[in-house]
Amino acid sequence: MEVTRRDRLALALAVWGVLVSQVFLYPGVADLVTALGGKGDLTGGMLFLVAEFAAFVAFASVWGALSDTLGKRTPLIVAGALGGAASYLTLATLPSLGAPFVVALGVRLVGGAMTIGAFSLAITMLADLTGGNGRNMGAAGIAIGLGAALGSVVGGRLSTFDPLAPLYAAAAVLVAVAILVTTVTDRAPDTTRVKFGTILRRLAAKPVFGIPFAFGFIDRMTAGFFSLVGVFYFRQEFGVDAALAGGILALFFVPFALLQYPMGALSDRIGRFIPVVGGSVLFGLSIVGVGVAPTLIPAAAAMLVVGVFGAMVAPATMALVTDLAEPGERGAALGGFNVFGSLGFLAGFIIGGSVAEVVGYFESFLVVGLAEVAIALVAFRAVRRLDPEQSAQALSSAD
Repeated sequence: MEVTRRDRLALALAVWGVLVSQVFLYPGVADLVTALGGKGDLTGGMLFLVAEFAAFVAFASVWGALSDTLGKRTPLIVAGALGGAASYLTLATLPSLGAPFVVALGVRLVGGAMTIGAFSLAITMLADLTGGNGRNMGAAGIAIGLGAALGSVVGGRLSTFDPLAPLYAAAAVLVAVAILVTTVTDRAPDTTRVKFGTILRRLAAKPVFGIPFAFGFIDRMTAGFFSLVGVFYFRQEFGVDAALAGGILALFFVPFALLQYPMGALSDRIGRFIPVVGGSVLFGLSIVGVGVAPTLIPAAAAMLVVGVFGAMVAPATMALVTDLAEPGERGAALGGFNVFGSLGFLAGFIIGGSVAEVVGYFESFLVVGLAEVAIALVAFRAVRRLDPEQSAQALSSAD
């Protein structure tokens, strides 16, 4: 048990590190894009973030299925983390080479393909641990939230010092992640290994996974929305700098992080239905509340509320994926969840950014917030059927 706790902490730190490295870039994305030869407006920031998440979509399930096939996760995480670090260092050299912005976007694609391996498989290694899926996914959730919180604050400070400084910091953190993961026991199931294609076909044959995947898509759309549109909203509407914008993002991410583990443990006791469905409704309404806040202080306070309700949803949704997955397909299942999550991030960037530019910021908050409410209303019966005590029946009927 002590070894499991130690490994849970190490893996949570690894997930935290990947998120820190990623979010370092968000508060000062406009300045970074300008330094890399692009236009530091909402469209330029959107392209820069979309490039990375397009690679996340393409490669999350690939890494997961590969780890299931090999029966190993640690060396793949190390490779992904080091590859991501190399991509950040490459980006930092581009301004001195006079490279055009399109080259930076290409590097972002490669870096995203590597980084998603470290992120998704570190979460999968948490899912391999004993102690309750809600607790393990709560540990992943608190790491994600704290990583985003620290990354937004420190990244904002770094970007005011030098727009390229977040890139060097991100590379250093990913190298540390690669070293840390080598200290953890690899518990990937090695008795149920099947071919790579078989795992993906088996996963595709179980449409029951579509339910938590859909919630993951909408939830991550919200995160993507705040990472791009939220930053520009606070900077343009309230006149704050990158450092303060990062601090406001942290008002969301800190409660989102600190409540993940207890909320995940709660979902182990009461089931996934109330946290997923009830939490999504409250989450969506609180997002709209940020958009209607008239001044900076109530808007910042609303961000705290968004973080609380977001923490209800995230660990229970990831735990539901783990409930439904067999041991030999767990990596692919969580990889699939991260594919839909990355698609959600892309939707948050593109839909939120487009609505904000064409119609306005309030309308963009309305669209994203009501999407959270809509998925809860549409899928509440399906989630009720998939509470942990009924998941075995759901899986057998789906096969």
